[in-house]
Amino acid sequence: MSPCALLADARHIGIPLHSTRRSTKGAIVDGGLADIIDSKTQEIRAEDGEVYTKMEDLADELPESSPRFILLSYPLTLPSGRLTVPYVLLYYLPVNCNPSMRMTYAGAVELMRNTAEVNRVIEVQEEDDILSIEAKLQGAD
Repeated sequence: MSPCALLADARHIGIPLHSTRRSTKGAIVDGGLADIIDSKTQEIRAEDGEVYTKMEDLADELPESSPRFILLSYPLTLPSGRLTVPYVLLYYLPVNCNPSMRMTYAGAVELMRNTAEVNRVIEVQEEDDILSIEAKLQGAD
């Protein structure tokens, strides 16, 4: 049993495409939604409900010492010219994070992965990792 439970109001996790993918005149816009674990109730919930459409805004809003789960839908054009929109979970785990919070989030990664039905989990530790996410999504290290 996972140490965390999903908050009933956090239904965006079960319906990922409605929360993070939007279309604007036929073009897909990327989006990211941050989730936190409430330390008192041990429930995963949306941090503020804001959907970030720019990686710079998302990176600026992340705390320096608290982990976050970020559900991300990010459109990419492959070298073949085909458009793809991977749906991934970014597991933001800053290096100076409290050890107890680190363990709480580590125990909930698989719950988030399975519930959100993401294709991939990518661990990120700093702002530069968020800003260079496109390279990671295309498979480059």
